[in-house]
Amino acid sequence: MDLALDVVQIIVCVLLILVILTQSKGSGFSGTFGGDSGSIYRTRRGVEKTLFQYTIAIGVIFLVLSIVASIVD
Repeated sequence: MDLALDVVQIIVCVLLILVILTQSKGSGFSGTFGGDSGSIYRTRRGVEKTLFQYTIAIGVIFLVLSIVASIVD
């Protein structure tokens, strides 16, 4: 059970990293670290909105898996 939980958590972690990097790819390097203040207040539409929602969902899944892994150990 521990091994399976660890493997799932690693897969979700890699997926979360990929989704975050894909999301910030269009804003440039300075936008990734907060240098682009103009993109904070704009509306997300289409694929960008879906990617943002996936990021939140995968983050919540990672959080739940981390809590379950700490309880099981």
